[in-house]
Amino acid sequence: MPVYKYRAATRQGDVVENRIEAANKFILLKKLKQSDLLPISITSINVKSSKKINKQKRNLETSNSVLKQVRAEQIRKNIDGREDTFWKKANEILNKGKKITKKDIKIFTQNFYLLKKANFNNIHALSTVLETIENPTLKAIVEDILLGVEAGENIYTTMEYYSSVFPPIYVNMIKVGEMSGALTNALEQSVRYLEDTEEMNRKLKAILVPNIIQFVGLFVLLIVGTIVAMPMLQGVLDQFGSKDKLPKMTIQFSNFLDFVISIWYIPVGIIIAVTAIIIWYVHTPKGKYKFHLFKYKMPVFGKLIYAIDFSRLCQSILLNLRNGMRIQEALETGKNVSNNLVMLSILESAINNTVTGQSWIEPFEESGLSTPMITEMLKIGMQTDLTEMMEKLVAYMQIDIDEIMQRIIKILPQIVYLIVGVMLIFVVIVVLVPMINMYMGGWMFSAFDL
Repeated sequence: MPVYKYRAATRQGDVVENRIEAANKFILLKKLKQSDLLPISITSINVKSSKKINKQKRNLETSNSVLKQVRAEQIRKNIDGREDTFWKKANEILNKGKKITKKDIKIFTQNFYLLKKANFNNIHALSTVLETIENPTLKAIVEDILLGVEAGENIYTTMEYYSSVFPPIYVNMIKVGEMSGALTNALEQSVRYLEDTEEMNRKLKAILVPNIIQFVGLFVLLIVGTIVAMPMLQGVLDQFGSKDKLPKMTIQFSNFLDFVISIWYIPVGIIIAVTAIIIWYVHTPKGKYKFHLFKYKMPVFGKLIYAIDFSRLCQSILLNLRNGMRIQEALETGKNVSNNLVMLSILESAINNTVTGQSWIEPFEESGLSTPMITEMLKIGMQTDLTEMMEKLVAYMQIDIDEIMQRIIKILPQIVYLIVGVMLIFVVIVVLVPMINMYMGGWMFSAFDL
């Protein structure tokens, strides 16, 4: 673990020095503040020169440059003037490490967008938003973003560091906005992205969650009923001397389960091995490309995923064109809004075509993923006004996404109901039919030779 040497001021205004191990400067900074010490400078002693650690400390170097200018007397006054009440301390303890929700990110983005729309500069907007954030964990992250901006860093640079908090697409939208000089529009798109994602997840959960719970319940009933209840029923028949037997399918399925349980380590090993091979293959360049291509061509959701990615690309290109960029530069910047290798390879071909004087629309047409309507609109835009046509295309893509979503909402329940229905029929035949026969008492006739 890296070792840091720090200088900090105590409550009495005395300056102390020490050495301590910490994962990074940000964690050390928080530890010192929790110990009622206000850092003046932090210097790394044996930090390894890895890309990850360099990325971690980049956003915190600003704190050192700012804190070095703070005098011990000013620190003492600031600390003594800040009296923490019991309730404030209790609230900090309860909220410490509080999870950041999507709602927190959405509210932060909305507030930031409104302030930018009101012509606030980045530092003023972030400082104002900081006061409205209730989640202490997100507040600490926004403070770090603010430190980076004050040091001349871009906002997206710090957000990339907190990749577990900010979605990659979200960060890339902010990046495009900063690179194109249209951060306000990028924030508007980010708000819309968060709202659309939330609405889509809500609709899918409303369809999937109840049916998944039902499916799992039926599966558990099938397994437990076959393993526990069926032997008990057979035991009752044998005890009374009945010649009746359980249904043939019930017996076969019960024997199958007994066989699987006796060699459980083999199917478990096969599942683990197949899963490991798939994960390894997906992480190879070729496997990752094929997996991303499958995401665009998969049944039900494939067209929706491509439409969303292409819509974001169109919005990015439109944003850049409005700020005076050439189409080549707009395409280059647009690569930041997608992580799909298929989309990136198409974009790379489009950029190469612009360099050689060929049509940049051709790679999208040859991919077979874009509809003829989209490619024709782009071709007409190149012959007339591309910016105006891109505006119409973005509007068309939004309508197309809504229509695809409506089709999915209609089709998905039918698919889920079919799967659950097949499971229900199987449960009825294997488990419920023997129970109903036992309840009806027909087995007693053979038991008493009637």
